[in-house]
Amino acid sequence: MLAFHSDAHSLALPPGHRFPQSKYRLLREHFEREPGLLRMRPAPAATEAELALVHTPGYIAAVRDGSLSAAQQREIGFPWSPSMAERSCRSVGASIAAARAALAEGVAANMAGGTHHAYADKGSGYCVFNDVAVAARLMQSERAGGPGGGLRVLVIDLDVHQGNGTAAIFRGDDTVFTFSMHGEKNFPFRKEASDLDVGLPDGCGDADYLAALDGALAQVWQRCEPGLAFYLAGADPHEGDRLGRLKLTHAGLAERDRRVLAALRERRIPVALSMAGGYGHDLATTVAAQVTTLNLAAQAWAGWAAGRRMEESPA
Repeated sequence: MLAFHSDAHSLALPPGHRFPQSKYRLLREHFEREPGLLRMRPAPAATEAELALVHTPGYIAAVRDGSLSAAQQREIGFPWSPSMAERSCRSVGASIAAARAALAEGVAANMAGGTHHAYADKGSGYCVFNDVAVAARLMQSERAGGPGGGLRVLVIDLDVHQGNGTAAIFRGDDTVFTFSMHGEKNFPFRKEASDLDVGLPDGCGDADYLAALDGALAQVWQRCEPGLAFYLAGADPHEGDRLGRLKLTHAGLAERDRRVLAALRERRIPVALSMAGGYGHDLATTVAAQVTTLNLAAQAWAGWAAGRRMEESPA
C-alpha cells in the first residue's frame, strides 16, 4: 500500500507546546524498520491552484508569505514559519497523492493529515489547510472536468473532535457526504452541521462506540453511494489520550478500523486514509494505535489487490 509522509518539515514550536509533532516521525521510523505491506513515499507539496479549489486566495497568500495576523496564528495554534507553510502544503499534497493512489489501487494513506478544523478562509485547532477537502475537490475535478461532476465523495471522520471545517466547506453540496462521529462536549464547542453527526458522551467505551458506529454506517449506506471515501482514523478516542475524553481501548480502535475498511471493501469504494488526531499522555500509545491503523489498511489494500488479480485472470 502506498503511504505518503511529510514530517521532514518541522514546526517551530515553543517549549512545552502540546502539539505532538514528533509522532509523525516516529510513525515513519517504525515502518522504515518494519515496512510490511507499506510503500512509503515523501509527499509532494500542493500547488496554489490546488489549494484554491477550497481555500480563499487571501488566506492562501497569508499562509505562504507569512502575513497571517497574530490572531490567526493563535486560532491555528502554530506560530508562522517557512517550514510551517511548507509542511502544510505537503500535508495536503500527501492526501492528494493518497487519493489518486486509492482510486488506482483501492486503499492508500497520508501518514499525517486529517486537518478537518480548517475552513475555506481560516485555520483552526492545529489545522492550516483542509487536506481532505482539497483532495476531494481535486479528484472530482480530475475525474469530471470541474468541481462536483460525476465523482461522489464520502468523508468518514472518526477523529474525537468534530470535523467542523469540512462540514462548513461542503455545506449544501450533494456531491460530498460528510459523516462525523465525535465527543459531543469536546472541541469545537460550536459545531457545524455535517450531513450526519453522531455526538458521543464523555467516557464512551468500546461497546457503545462500536454500536453507534454500526448504526451510523447503516445510515450512510442508505443515503450515499460514493465513488471515493476519505477516512480520518484519529487515534484520539483512545482512553489514554490527553484531549479525547472517550475510553476506547487499543482493541476497540482496531475493531473500529476493521469495520470501516471492511464496509468500504465490501462496497468496492476506494479509500484514502489520514491519521488525524492523537495526543496520548504517552506518545507511544498514539503511535501504536496509528501503526495498527496503517497495518489494517495495508491488509485491506492486499484484499483489493487479490480481488483485482482474480478479476483479471482468464476464465
